Amino acid sequence: MHVLAWQSGYRGLLPDELLDGLEPAQRFERWTDIVATNALPDRGTLVAVQEGRVDGFVHLGPNRDEGLPESVGEIWSFYVRPATWRGGVGRKLMAEALRNLSSAGFEAATLWVLDGNDRAMSFYRACGFEPDGAVKADYRGGALRNLRYRRGL
Repeated sequence: MHVLAWQSGYRGLLPDELLDGLEPAQRFERWTDIVATNALPDRGTLVAVQEGRVDGFVHLGPNRDEGLPESVGEIWSFYVRPATWRGGVGRKLMAEALRNLSSAGFEAATLWVLDGNDRAMSFYRACGFEPDGAVKADYRGGALRNLRYRRGL
């Protein structure tokens, strides 16, 4: 599901060769380790499962950005199966992620989004996030920019 979301969501933003070369097996060990170390509500992965298949996930925890207070949590990654986009899975996952961060004592949440990913930016705005002006370079597949979005909890 993670690879499918990358291949659909980043098509046109990242090189086709990079996206077409992604394999689920490349992510298996990483996600096995991540899920095994869940410590929700303040750090971990929430997974949306429908009809026996993973339709989305959100990985969250304390913010990793220098200069932000400890009261700010972060959505580290957020992906939904492309076939279920605009079907409510993402909104439910985000609502649950924000509830977890709030119950862990965070007062705000941030996330990073690839500049030009208009679909994702629109979704995050609909969830109450707004750009806060922070930008960082991302060199996967070329010189890219990530934009930080933030909202209160």
